[in-house]
Amino acid sequence: MKNAHRVIIWVVFLILVQLGAVSPTIHADETLRYSCSAQVSEAFETERLEAFTRATGIRVDLFIAPSPTCVNRLMNGVCDIASTTRNLHFSHKESGYVETPFCRDALAVIVNVASVTENVTKKQLREIFRRDVTNWNQLGGHDQPVVLTVPGKNTGAYNNFHRQVMRMKTIEYDYTTYQSTQIIELVKQIPGTISFIARGAVVGREGIKMINVDGIPPTHKDYPLSQIFSFVTRGNPTGSVKVFVDFALSEVGKTIMKRRGMVPIQ
Repeated sequence: MKNAHRVIIWVVFLILVQLGAVSPTIHADETLRYSCSAQVSEAFETERLEAFTRATGIRVDLFIAPSPTCVNRLMNGVCDIASTTRNLHFSHKESGYVETPFCRDALAVIVNVASVTENVTKKQLREIFRRDVTNWNQLGGHDQPVVLTVPGKNTGAYNNFHRQVMRMKTIEYDYTTYQSTQIIELVKQIPGTISFIARGAVVGREGIKMINVDGIPPTHKDYPLSQIFSFVTRGNPTGSVKVFVDFALSEVGKTIMKRRGMVPIQ
């Protein structure tokens, strides 16, 4: 009789789980190893990871690095899932790695808050980062040298700017950083500086400002520069990795993205 009661209780529990009335705790003691792009982390992950662990009980061991490093860590078995702001190479897809896009974010052009410049064209951006424009007064700004700061060449931000703005031509620069988001502090501290980074990473920051490109603000759907944030997994997500991806794509995850000014995918 006791066994029959246990079976009934277990069946009722499973039904309640299916209905969403209770939450299963089978993941409560798990730890997920996550290698995260610096841009993704700064733009999105702090709030989402806290919400994810509260909802599932799964702890996240977070490692932040440029996108290629995160993907390489996944391929070397150092982590369970990676995020990237660069497209996954076709050879990696052929090897069984799966790319799951989860949001689109503007690639914002940022300057020191003291700058009076409010807009540049894509053509002017190319001229700036080729050093054809060297003083802000050439663009109607102060008589002040243009200081070029860029994220490291391995970062998604650099790769996307190189392709979308520079048309794969050389980017000139005065300063560079290992992680893309470190550029924010340089722009904040150095007058006359210009750079680029995910819009979500800039929200709420002081000492810097985003400027329009071709007259369009980075908050507008027609803004011309963008990046896709994606998860990368070995094969289709399963187990706690799938729980992690599903949470990002859930209404809770989408709400966090929208709050940061990003556009959810799927």
